[in-house]
Order: sequence, then C-alpha cells, then structure tokens
Amino acid sequence: MHAHGITDRSVRSKRRRNTKEPYCFVATCAAGLENLVQEEISSLGGIEPVTAPGAVTWQANSLKTAYLACLWSRFSSRILLRLTRFEAPTPDELYEEAGKIDWGRHFNGDTSFAVSTTLVNSAPDLNHSHYASLRIKDAIVDQFRRRTGERPDVDVRTPGIRLNLHVEETTATLSLDLSGESLHRRGYRTGAGEAPLKETLAAAIAYLSGVRVGMSPDTCLLDPMCGSATLLIEAALIVGDSAPGLLRDTFGFQHWLGHNEKMWEALVEAAVQREDQHADTPWPMIIGYDADPHVVAVARKNITNAGLGDRITIKQRQLARLHPPTAEGVLLTNPPYGERLSEKEAVKYLYRALGRLYRRHFSGWQLGFFTANPDFADMLGVSWQERHRLYNGPLKCRLLTAASPGVSEEPDEGIRLSLQETPQANDQKSDPALPAEDFANRLRKNCQRLFPWAEEHDITCFRIYDADIPEYNIAIDVYEQWVHVQEYEPPATVSSEKAEERFNQALQVIRQLLDVPHSQLFVKKRRKQRGNEQYQKRPETTGKVGKLHEVREGGCRFLVNFTDYLDTGLFLDHRKTRALLAELADGRTFLNLFAYTGSATVYAAKGGAVSTRTVDLSEKYLVRAQANLCLNGFGGALHQFSEADCLQWLRSCRDQYGVIFVDPPTFSNSRHKNIVFDVQKDHPELLRLAMNLLTWDGVLVFSTNYRKFELDTELEEEFVVREITDQTLPEDFQGKGNIHRCWRFRHHSEEE
Repeated sequence: MHAHGITDRSVRSKRRRNTKEPYCFVATCAAGLENLVQEEISSLGGIEPVTAPGAVTWQANSLKTAYLACLWSRFSSRILLRLTRFEAPTPDELYEEAGKIDWGRHFNGDTSFAVSTTLVNSAPDLNHSHYASLRIKDAIVDQFRRRTGERPDVDVRTPGIRLNLHVEETTATLSLDLSGESLHRRGYRTGAGEAPLKETLAAAIAYLSGVRVGMSPDTCLLDPMCGSATLLIEAALIVGDSAPGLLRDTFGFQHWLGHNEKMWEALVEAAVQREDQHADTPWPMIIGYDADPHVVAVARKNITNAGLGDRITIKQRQLARLHPPTAEGVLLTNPPYGERLSEKEAVKYLYRALGRLYRRHFSGWQLGFFTANPDFADMLGVSWQERHRLYNGPLKCRLLTAASPGVSEEPDEGIRLSLQETPQANDQKSDPALPAEDFANRLRKNCQRLFPWAEEHDITCFRIYDADIPEYNIAIDVYEQWVHVQEYEPPATVSSEKAEERFNQALQVIRQLLDVPHSQLFVKKRRKQRGNEQYQKRPETTGKVGKLHEVREGGCRFLVNFTDYLDTGLFLDHRKTRALLAELADGRTFLNLFAYTGSATVYAAKGGAVSTRTVDLSEKYLVRAQANLCLNGFGGALHQFSEADCLQWLRSCRDQYGVIFVDPPTFSNSRHKNIVFDVQKDHPELLRLAMNLLTWDGVLVFSTNYRKFELDTELEEEFVVREITDQTLPEDFQGKGNIHRCWRFRHHSEEE
C-alpha cells in the first residue's frame, strides 16, 4: 500500500541545528477540524498543543512529532516549522525581517523555492498577498546573491522549498512548509466526481461517524453514493491503521538542509510494520455503490492506486436497490449537493429516499450523513445524535450522525395514513337528511365496492366517482388520506346557479360520507382549456406555490400537487399502463415522450430499465420528474432529462431505445416557443419518428385521452399494431367510456 521509495528524493542534511531552542510547529487544517488535529498531535507526542481557527500549534525539542504529523495526520492540511515572528506594518519591514534569517542554513542556491501568503486584517500598506510574497522572495534572493553570487530559482508549481507567510493585522509569521504539497494529496486519486471531497475532510467524516482501527469483521462500511470512493479509501486507511503519508512520494522537508533522514526512515519503517500487522487480520466488509458507470470506473482506479483493491468492493447500483449486507455497520455518505435550484429540489427528495431506506432496512447500523444542504436534513426523518460543522472548500456543510434507527415497518411516519385510516364510506343505505340523495347513494355504493378492492390490491390512489349521475358532473379521486374533487364544466342547458347549487350539495355529501377534514379536501373546477390557457396555473393560485404531497402506487412514490394545476401530476387512469411499461422495460433502455411529471419513467426504472430518457417541453414538469425519480432512489448519468419539443427532439436524436412510451396531449400551444401540437393531425409523423428510434425487438406504447381519436390506418400497414385499451383500463375506470385509448407498436410480430 505504501510507496517504497519514499526517501529516495530526499536531500541529505549537510548541517545540523546547533541551538537548544525548541521547535515551534503549526498544523493547519480546514475549519471545523481543529479539535481532531489537536487530538492527533497529542497522540503523536506533541505537548500541550494549542488550537486557533484553522491551526494547531505546539513545541518540541526534536523534529519527531512534525515528521509523525506529516506521516500520520489524517486531518491536517500542512505542517509548518515556524522560523520567525515579527511586526511588519509595511512591505519594506517584511523585506528587512526576512533578510535577517540565514537562508543558507535551510536550503542551497540550486534549490527552487516559493512563498505563499495569507493576509488577515493587515495594515493598509500591506494589503496585497502577491506583493507581500514578492518582498519575501526578494529578501531571500538578494541574500543568496550577496553571499554566493548566485540566486535560487522561484518555482510556484513544484518548488523544493515552500515558505508560508501569515500576516494578521501587523504581526507576521514566516514558516517553512515541511509537508510540501498539501497533505490532503495522498497520491492515490487520479480522478474525482463533480464535487470531490478533500481526503482530509473525508477522513474526518469517517472518523466522526465511528470508523476506527480494527473494526469487527462482522460489520460493514457502506457508501451508497460513493463517487470517486474517497470516503471509503480514507475509512479503509483508518481501519487498517495505515499512515496516509505512506502513499506520498515527496514531502517538503526532503529538500530542507535541516532534514534528519535517519529519523525519518525509522518512522517510515515503523509505520510500514504497523500497516503489515493489520494486513493479516480480518477486516470488515467495505462496499461502495454509485449509479454512474463512469464514476464507478474512476473509483476502482483510485482504490487500486491506494493499494486497497482487495479490501474495497465498488459496484454500479442505484440507491433504490440499497440493502444491508451485514446485520451491523456504518452507512457513510456524501450525497450530491445540487448546484442549480432544480437540482436542489431533486436532491431534497433523494435525501427522503435515503432516510426511508435507512429506517426500513438498517436497524443496527450507524449513519454518517455529510451534506452542504443542512436545511434538507430533516427530509431523512432520522433522529440525529450529533451535528458537526465542517467545510468542503467554501461550502458550509454539516456532518450528521445517527445510531441504529430500529426497524420501521412504515417508514413515512407523519407523511401518510394507512388505507384503513383513509376516510371510509358510511355503511348506512340511505340518509334522507343528506342533500342530493341519489348522488349520496351512488357514492356510497362506489366506495363499498372500491375501497375493499383497493385495500386487497394495495392501491391507495384511485377514482371513486366520475360523473356517474349527469346532474352531479364531478370526478372524485382518493389519494392516500386526501380527497381531490373536480367539477366538470356544466352543459349549456344547465344554468350556472343550478350547477353551483348541485356542486355545493355534492361537497356536503362528500364531507359527511367520507368524513374528510377540510384540510384534506381539495376542490377544483375543470374548464375546457383554449389556446394559450393550456397548462397554465389556475387563476386563484397565481403567485402561490402549492405543497407537494407524497403518495404511493405500485411500489413507487410520487409527488402530487392538489392546488396549483387542474391535474395533480399523477394520471390515475394510467396505473395499469405504467405497470405494463415497468414489465417491458426490464433490461432495456426506455424513452418517455411528453413525459409530464415522469411517472412512467419511475416505473421503468423500478422495473429494471438499464437507462432512461425523459423528454418534455415544460421545465417545471421535468423538475418534478427528476424529483419523482430521486424520491424513488434513482438518478445519475443513466437517467437523462431533455427539455424540448418532442417532435423536434425526435428529428435530431440518433439513439435507440428498447421501450418507448408516447402519451401526447390532445392539443398543446406553447406560449413561448410558438409550437402547436394536435394529436389527431400530428400523430402519424410523431409515431413514425419514434419508431425510427425503436430497436428491432423493441415495443412502443402509444396512448391518448382524446375520445374522438382515430389511428391513421397507414400506420397499421407499416408496423405491427395492436390496440390494448381494455387491458390498460383500471378497475376504478371501467364503464367510464374510453377515458384513454392505448396501442402497442412493434417492428415485427412476436412470432417472427
């Protein structure tokens, strides 16, 4: 695991420190890691280390603790040897004080060097870090030139000697950087994901989450969204008692004339022996999953570079497939942050999916959850034991830890009621006190038939009434514990006053029979949409953002909006169609055109689609579609979203898909893009273009809600077409007429 030639490049010391003054060392670190670094320094022999923001300072009579820190510190960024401290209100005083140091004791004229500077509330005359570094550099170069006639080169990329200048107000501290490159650069990482963790931060996350040396081999360390595997590699280094510095080829002190090579070699040898002692002992399982195959390949390469190929297993897997491989363990994760607003919305529901899986399946497991979105942490539904403030670069983050959650049979406490608790129909046969007795009796009979059917088939979202009596021209849907009522536009023969009276009577019946609170009853009036009104928010909701509620269907979960739009985001009449698509999509690529909120994509992913593409012209629908996918634990590079007009997109696409779902609107008129679509007129071109993308053995499912639709007969001559409307109409929509029609397209018959 270690780099065997670790001392080969070191420059042997030519001079020895001849003073008895103690060394003063500083370990710098990211904000939030100071206490961890202080503990490390104490364990390495540092006496009374003192913390300050981003730094830990200690004194010692030898270089040993500094060498040990370079070799063993998991959390420090740099190890500095303080050379001098002085007052420097101006650049000229920087030059003067730096010139007092005998630089020939530290490096030769043929050794390159660089100076880095940080300024904190510095004096007005000293307000530019680059100029401050330049003055230190001038002092050093001028001293060498005066003494030897030669000058050392400045190399800002790979210098032999790195110097660190820190100026706070007027106090300057000039130090020699013993670490060279930052200690987070262990040397194993050649590739990383979009938002990689620094190795030092990853080590802190693992340690604070409970990872320790010699963990039980009966446990497991598991990262369900492992990215480039930095978390798991750092956890493995802790478990194996491996010094992270063994993976590095060079350190800054190797070009320093004060370097004690004999001491360093002894410390390296001792670290190698400690690592070897743990190599033969049983380890816990260490497993990482990621949805992106490219990221999985990067992770495996990093693990190999770290010498841990036989210790860490990485597989491509969606979060939705997460299960514990052992009875106990530590679940570590640094899930995606979401840079854009739409991504943050999806990430929020990814957190909910993770929390649900943890509560349901991971009894006996600890959880370490690192996030740059701490406001979303409550989405997991987990009781956090500890909260640590950490930083990933400039991002303010939190590490939240939790102990065993126990087993949760129903993981969504407070999100939904069980079906038994859903408002039930009253058993009485007639109640003259109720208005609209005919409507009340019909609704009662429907509920007596449909509620037992729904419970038997674990269906929690279904229709219980759809204009069964013409005088009461409404649709009533149950979504878990919520009731959604839509009034259809009354015919011209019914006055608006009479329609309003009947509608109010119907609402009174609904409230009494279903015993539904006002807060769980949502009422809308459906009117025919014309032209640019298509898909606009309801006028009474303009400027408001409705709450999204989570509901279940077919083992999937969906976000529905009961207030903002006429449709909730889940078409209940397509329940069986979605189930069919899930069955067809197993092991195939899936394309969802006119995808709306992506419910068919969720079914396809859950059914085993190897990849999906979701296409819709509406950005807001695609945002919901991505959130729906994340809510079910799916995402990553294999699930793509395209905001585009479907016809235009089909004309330019060259990919092939094994299953295609086409469910266009009857008519749409984009307000902003001057795009008009008419399903009767445009469906021949639409379906021909879609069939061009269908694999030879693939299946295309086409559906429309246009009741007067007629399929172009030429399509039946070009392709193998079979109408499957009857098998896609759910029980709660039987006898309602063709609320939708559905066809199955193939390039050839199944018998061929």
